[in-house]
Amino acid sequence: MSSWDYIAIAGILIAGVPHGGFDGAVARRTGWAILKRSTLAFHASYVLLAALVAVAWLSAPGIILALFLFISAIHFGSSDIRSVTKPWQWQCFLPLTAHSGLVCIAIPGLHPELVLPLFNILVGETNALEILGGIGYLIVPWLLVVIVYLVYASLVKEWWRSAVLLGILLMMFFWLDPLVSFAIYFCFVHSPQHSLRIWRSLAPNDQRRCFLEAAAYTTTAWIIALLLMAWLHTAGGIDFDSLLIQLTFIGLASLTVPHMILVDMIDRQND
Repeated sequence: MSSWDYIAIAGILIAGVPHGGFDGAVARRTGWAILKRSTLAFHASYVLLAALVAVAWLSAPGIILALFLFISAIHFGSSDIRSVTKPWQWQCFLPLTAHSGLVCIAIPGLHPELVLPLFNILVGETNALEILGGIGYLIVPWLLVVIVYLVYASLVKEWWRSAVLLGILLMMFFWLDPLVSFAIYFCFVHSPQHSLRIWRSLAPNDQRRCFLEAAAYTTTAWIIALLLMAWLHTAGGIDFDSLLIQLTFIGLASLTVPHMILVDMIDRQND
């Protein structure tokens, strides 16, 4: 990996992961995790689900990566358009489809030869080729959707800012390394948007608690990742770069599933 790849992964882990630390506040907003017993139940469920995703990945990596890309696309797309309107409406189908493909279709679809080594590490060569082949069929139809969306946004002004951002990012992704592209989106678009949206929705007396929770969750995740990295690296059998890629993206998948269930399903009424 290049030095830019290491910087990108550092950014993902340091600046991107913490936005999930607000999930405790989101759970309280839904009426869950208010009392001590329900708080324990929330944390236990969250950790258990994350662990199950990690185990499932190790058991069926190709299937889980494909599902991870699919749910991540929906999660990112819905988050991107929340600044305009509630995403779960039929009239949002075009913007949602356009924004959903930005990371999970555009990055691997524009640079399959660069993404293939990463997917090889995560799921093996056969699965990687099948997944990239499927994305290859989607890239042209998705680009057509983006063109229609840009035309639509030029006519419906409320979508113009989101559409311009998508267009700028898409042009950047065409030139940049895949890991750098993902880090830019995850650290400078998705995470800040999500964090600010949750922060502004909190009552003033809950903001300090939310900040401390996010710091505690993030620190715990970092410590666990470092311990796993040290243990697996010492055990041998996997080179450092491969181990770093696996821990980063399997870890993200494990955290994304409970995060998405909470944010995009349980908390939908607060969009």
